[in-house]
Amino acid sequence: MLKAMIIDGNSVSRGLLNTVLTEGGYEVVAQTHVSHIGYGLMQKYRPQLLCIAREQMEDGEDIVEQIRQQLPKTIIFLVSGAIDAATLQAALARGVQGFIVKPFKADAVLKTIRNTVITTIKKQQSQDG
Repeated sequence: MLKAMIIDGNSVSRGLLNTVLTEGGYEVVAQTHVSHIGYGLMQKYRPQLLCIAREQMEDGEDIVEQIRQQLPKTIIFLVSGAIDAATLQAALARGVQGFIVKPFKADAVLKTIRNTVITTIKKQQSQDG
């Protein structure tokens, strides 16, 4: 079972995403509303997946870059209600690998996570081998 963590300032969104992930077979090991606390929790629990809201990713704490340095194999998903081309490009450049759009649709979220995990693992295997 893959471990996941959620960083989102909206408690309703955190709760909904937690339910989707848990019911989808993921273990949500931690969740918080601010990135600096999230970074500490990432160090403690070392989850394979991180779902981070756009507001927390863009709060000036450079959390994505810090996670990329400390936990390079963690798969990072940007969670946002609107993802335009500029946001997409900026997020990819920072190290985000997947995108989850609000409002959540459980099947779409789980499919996105599964496909991104498979793609990332294949990419890592081809780089390692």
